[in-house]
Amino acid sequence: MPGEVNPDGSARPQNGRKISIYLLPNLLTAGNLTCGFFAMTSIFKYQEGGSFNPIRAAIRFILAAFLFDFFDGLLARAVHHDSRFGIEFDSLADMVSFGVVPAFLVYRIVLQDFHRLGILVAAAYLACSAIRLARFNVLSLCGGSDHEGEFVGFPIPTAAGLVVSVTLLMMWLAERHPWLGEWRPVLPVLMLVIAVLMVSTIRYPAFKHFEWTVMRSALTFAAAVFAIILLALHFHVTLAALFLSYMLYGLIRHLVRLARGRRAAA
Repeated sequence: MPGEVNPDGSARPQNGRKISIYLLPNLLTAGNLTCGFFAMTSIFKYQEGGSFNPIRAAIRFILAAFLFDFFDGLLARAVHHDSRFGIEFDSLADMVSFGVVPAFLVYRIVLQDFHRLGILVAAAYLACSAIRLARFNVLSLCGGSDHEGEFVGFPIPTAAGLVVSVTLLMMWLAERHPWLGEWRPVLPVLMLVIAVLMVSTIRYPAFKHFEWTVMRSALTFAAAVFAIILLALHFHVTLAALFLSYMLYGLIRHLVRLARGRRAAA
């Protein structure tokens, strides 16, 4: 009936009541969106041929947005406060922080040198980001946004994390070995690969279902500690390696499943 509020905190169309909003999870989502805005302002401060400090600041804001996005979903599910408003708000924030901002960042430092081709690459990444989020929202309405703890397609926050971590690594290497600056075309290729993976049906593990409070094996704990140590000692290399490993894991697992399916059918 008009004016009725659903049990999950969302409101039906054309109602006369206020929409119920869970405060803390959506504050974290607002933090995600705010970090995206701050990242965009830092990118505008960058001058071609000048210092990369504004770009580094923008990357830090994008990584902070990644953390906000991770913890807002984790908190909402931990306290069972998922809502339609939260899902839609999260998607809008993700589109800014992980769609628009990374595309503009890479365009500003690399893609603009490729003229029209660079614009097409950035636009392709941006369009696939929007399609990925729209598909997720439609599937979530049908109760099928994920399957057995897996995402359908490369998740957009991880896609942005991969783009900016590789960008950060390449800037770090170029300062120590200037000849590595010639490897800049790697970024447009990477963005196109990520764009395709986002709209693909390849399944990736969804850590939102990971139980952080239950007991784990000693090997799992040791691996987590080792990863933290590597991040502390070799942040640039380890961060890019972690995001890249996640992308390759889903891709290789998909290919292995296809090969097994073909052998079983034969």
